[in-house]
Amino acid sequence: MKNWAGNLDYSSREVQRPGSVAELAEVVARSPRVKALGSRHSFNTVGDTDGVHVLLDALPRQIEPDSAKATVRVSGGVSYGELCRTLERRGLAIHNLASLPHISVAGAVQTGTHGSGVGNQSLAGAVQTIELVRPGGDVATLSRGDGDEFLAAVVGSGAFGVVTGLELSVRPSFRMRQRVLEDLPWDRALENFPALVSSAYSVSLFTNYAGDAISQVWLKALDEEPPLAGLFGATAAARPRHPLPDMSAENCTPQMDEPGPWLDRLPHFRHEFTPSKGEELQSEFILPLEHAPAAIEAVRGLADKLAPLLFVSEIRTGAADDFWLSPFYRQQSAALHFTWKPLQPEVEALLPELEDRLRPFGARPHWGKLFSPAGHDWEQLYPRFAGFRSLAAAHDPDGKFRNGLLDTVLGVPAASPR
Repeated sequence: MKNWAGNLDYSSREVQRPGSVAELAEVVARSPRVKALGSRHSFNTVGDTDGVHVLLDALPRQIEPDSAKATVRVSGGVSYGELCRTLERRGLAIHNLASLPHISVAGAVQTGTHGSGVGNQSLAGAVQTIELVRPGGDVATLSRGDGDEFLAAVVGSGAFGVVTGLELSVRPSFRMRQRVLEDLPWDRALENFPALVSSAYSVSLFTNYAGDAISQVWLKALDEEPPLAGLFGATAAARPRHPLPDMSAENCTPQMDEPGPWLDRLPHFRHEFTPSKGEELQSEFILPLEHAPAAIEAVRGLADKLAPLLFVSEIRTGAADDFWLSPFYRQQSAALHFTWKPLQPEVEALLPELEDRLRPFGARPHWGKLFSPAGHDWEQLYPRFAGFRSLAAAHDPDGKFRNGLLDTVLGVPAASPR
């Protein structure tokens, strides 16, 4: 098997597609090593295993909104596209979405995936309860009232078990408008960065770091927010745009200030457009919002090396949360995302230099994208890292859910399975 991008051949010796949680629990209990795969949108080995891969796409689809509790119960293999359509029919919404609506809920939450907006938490921010299959095959449900274990497990990269279900907070459905501005001068963008990224409900900047201007600014505004004809020298696009300048906007969500429901504006790409594969690579680094202008300037110093390898880079923001290994842990953040051309040796050769540029700003890598696992001081980056490592070892003493990436990050190789 390969991942969605095609850059990774999985190492599993066996693949199982359980049709129920009970069947999944049996597979987990009897397997010395096991990992779950959802939509396979990770670009690194976070979901890999040398044991058994369990695919969640055959589990019963469950999407159960509860308007009275303002929550929705969703099974782990469900995609955000499926979830959002069901919620909209009930007049409900979730607070944030990633750029692609095709990713699985469980995988996105476990790796700290996010959208944008200074006041919007990552997708994990909506989680109220999480259901996991433990190493022995027992099913555990953790909620916010469970304290540390819950806060460690939600963004857990699969270290605590196979996620079979989540309960998410919902809100009433809302309407939005989206418009694209072009050619935002770098000097004005960095001088006014907090105001720039706060100018709409969700803001994304697209660039390759070369030249004197940011090529595109995507503003996803609530319907009641006033339209912006310009912003710090940027001007409104005359037609719908794709983040890549030479690509058609046909598959992008509607722009030009056309009002519509939240699920058709928050992602960059339409629900009905289903990408079969992604001929790209991705990396992302999340750092405190106050350091963003200096960090961006540091990255711009690599523009001559970055531009030949990039399709595009996206700059987003996110609100703080309390999940121990969330890249947004207790800090309002800026996220520097890199969509690379499928040139993995060249990208991996450049990553250490890019990470060196970002290290003084406390940059935390996205868990599902390309980074150098041995190149970061995890205890410095994450105040609760030691606690995460101890809890993960206590709940999975034989390392059933561990793999090479987790061993490197945690700094302690898993014990041999019994």
